Amino acid sequence: MPSLDAARRRLRLSDSHVSVLGLLVEEGQVPAELDHAHNELREAGILDAEGKISADLYPLVATLMEPRVIARVEMTGPQGVTSSGAVVGDDFIFTHENWPGEAESEYVPAEPETLVWALARMVDLHRDFTAEVDSGEVIASTMGTLDDVLERMEAGEYEEPEAVAEAAGAPVRLAEVLAQLNCMWRITVAWQGEGPTRRSGGLAVSALAVWDCGLEGYWLRELPAEPVFEGQVDAGSELRVRRTSAKELWQMVTDLLPDGPQLFETP
Repeated sequence: MPSLDAARRRLRLSDSHVSVLGLLVEEGQVPAELDHAHNELREAGILDAEGKISADLYPLVATLMEPRVIARVEMTGPQGVTSSGAVVGDDFIFTHENWPGEAESEYVPAEPETLVWALARMVDLHRDFTAEVDSGEVIASTMGTLDDVLERMEAGEYEEPEAVAEAAGAPVRLAEVLAQLNCMWRITVAWQGEGPTRRSGGLAVSALAVWDCGLEGYWLRELPAEPVFEGQVDAGSELRVRRTSAKELWQMVTDLLPDGPQLFETP
């Protein structure tokens, strides 16, 4: 169920609830397939008896309707995939976090200075637990081999990484690192303007993909290079991951965001 915490300006909304709010603003009506979500918003007091949106929702709805910067955080772990992120508008910034198995995400207002910290927290970017980090260590393989190793580990076919590597024809080091895998995460940021990668319509995109492998540390996926678009990667695509540190990743997360007034100057 959606809910509103007016004192702390927090909301719990699913994608369906967000769609309803957007349609009410743009078109003033909602299609039948969203009736259930529409009714839930009424029951929660987010919509009044006449179907008008609560004034408490203005900052969030205004930001979602006309975002200047969108950050998406995808995390894949033992409990499946969660999708979180942040939306930057002209006057407000909101972060949203998803809980595994939950339909709703929690939307919370944020300040520009806290955005990097918020994104880092979403992926549990923490100090290194290992005493030393060899940032020069690289493992090379293919995406098909990676999938094979992961499938064999999930099936519990072999207890030792060496046996998994031999069965999959993979580097032993790849199996050793994946044996400690906590999660894989990816952060993608998009905005209108200049950026490292441009798409049609002037959309700039920056992204990075990381493996959190516990005692084996953090591994940056250098190939396939992010941002990856649909149809660009197949089983034969080259895989290259590099051992990195939390400090380096913190700077990389910072560098994903656009510079200048698009983010850090609000009216």
